Formats: sequence, structure tokens, C-alpha cells
Amino acid sequence: MLDVTRLRVLVAVARYGSVTGAARALNYAQPSISHHIARLEAETGARLLQRAGRGVRLTEAGRLLAERAEEIIGRLDAAENELAAHVGMRQGRVRLAAFPSALGTIVPAAAARLEAENPGVDLMLAEAEPPEALRMLRAGYVDVALVFRHYQQDADPQVPGPDEEGARGRLLLDEPVHLVTPAAGTEAAGTEAEGPASLADYAKHRWIAGCERCRAYLLRQCAMAGFTPAIAFTTDDYVAVQALVAAGLGVTTLPGLCLRAARHPGVRTMSLPGARRHVFALTYGEPPDPPTVARLVEVLAATAPDGQAPDGGTA
Repeated sequence: MLDVTRLRVLVAVARYGSVTGAARALNYAQPSISHHIARLEAETGARLLQRAGRGVRLTEAGRLLAERAEEIIGRLDAAENELAAHVGMRQGRVRLAAFPSALGTIVPAAAARLEAENPGVDLMLAEAEPPEALRMLRAGYVDVALVFRHYQQDADPQVPGPDEEGARGRLLLDEPVHLVTPAAGTEAAGTEAEGPASLADYAKHRWIAGCERCRAYLLRQCAMAGFTPAIAFTTDDYVAVQALVAAGLGVTTLPGLCLRAARHPGVRTMSLPGARRHVFALTYGEPPDPPTVARLVEVLAATAPDGQAPDGGTA
């Protein structure tokens, strides 16, 4: 059986990039770090570290074990925290990771409601895009992760589900994705245009792309429309994206939550036919969830938008 202490040492070496950094973080002597790694290599029968100049780096086997070890240690720490809360050693604590537009819309209302119901609850928030949020959930750093998945109704064979490798989820929101262009005039500023958008009409425009998943979805939509977008700017900041569009520097696509969180008066939006983004609240492990975690998911679902467009029109 693998020794947990040695797994912690390997994770520290992976995280800090050196034996010295791991020793400092764990308050160990450097020879002790080397000893634990040597014993772990003996236990696994695999070489986990190799020399790289004056330092070390993980081998492929080392990276694989470190990734899994981080999940294992995170779950052990989470179990300890949950048990401590259960026996009354500390107040209830719940940790949530969410992407920026959810932090600017769904999360504040849900957090306020949860605290009003449970004044002693300790809610911790972290900003993370879906891949990082899911990694944090599996490692036990958070109890709930808000993630999203894009869906094209006329092209995808099935609606995306919430479950993913040990994580269970609840659908919070099925929201539209909009084409965002500069406002044509003062009267059009901040409004949604009538009728569906056609990406092909903007094939010769410059485009602004977002995070890796959003960029991949944009490229896919444009490919379906028969062109490859000329991406002039890339930023995850939906406020900056809208400012760039309003300045006439490009066009983009944004889901509804981004427009709810912040709406630039100098842009116009048009809904894209069949383009949707599903937002899920994920938890990890077998049910049931701890009561505070389960209640957080409930209030997130209760405070999610009702499908209306951010300007008041139909989404």
C-alpha cells in the first residue's frame, strides 16, 4: 500500500518544482524529502524523478502518480474536514469554485441566501474556469464546482450530461449564446436585435475569442457557417470583450450570464440559433452530500436566472 506521507512529498515536489521547495513547504530537511521519494520509488517500482540541470523533474510515471496523489490527499483532507464539522469541532464550511460570469450573477445571490439561512456557515469562494474547477473538486479543495458545457442543438447528437468521472451534477441553467456586435446607433445601444443572428454575415470581420473552451466552440460555430474567423484578440474578461466590440475592434459571441453580469451600452446582441450553454453544479463522490453542500446546490438552482434575456426579451 502506498504511504500517504510519501505521496504528500511527491505532490509537494510536483507543485514547487524542486526538492528544496518541497522541503521548505513541508518543513522537512532536504535529505528527508529525498529519502521519502526513494522509498516511494521502491514501493512503486517506478522511477518518479530525474535530474534536469541542477534541479529535478517528474518522469511520466511521476506525473501520473502525482496527479492521482493530489486527488487522494485532497479527498482525505476533505473527509477530515467533513468529519470535524459533523462532530461539532468546527462550524460548517462549504467551498465553491466558479467561473467569472457565474461569480458575477448566480453565486452572490445564492451565497447571501445560504448565509441568511445558516448564519454560522463558512462559505469560501474561488474563481476557476471549468477544467481547473473540476480538478479542484476531484482533489478535495472545493465541495462544489460550477462548470459549463456548450451545446449546438442542430449538430450535437445529445444534450451534455452533468456526470464526469466520479463527479455528479445538477443542471442549473440552459442559456442562449449571443452574437455581440457594435451598436448601430444610440437607439440600438444595449439592445437585442430582432431575429436570429447569422455568423456568415460577419465572416470578414475581426473576431474576439475567450477561454479555451469558448474559443473552441466559436471556431466550431464558424466552421459550421463556412468560414474560419480571423481572431484578432483573445481575453477571458467579458467586460473587456464588450469594450473591444463597442470600440469597433471586432465581434464576438457571449452567453447570457456574461451579459447579465455586465452589459456595455455600446453593443448589440443577437441570439444564435441552437447555440446553448449548460451550467452545472458538480459534487464529488457517492451520495448523499453533506447537508451544507446539498443546501448550497439547492440555493444555486433556486437563484439561477429563469431563461430571460439580459435586456428583458426572450432568451
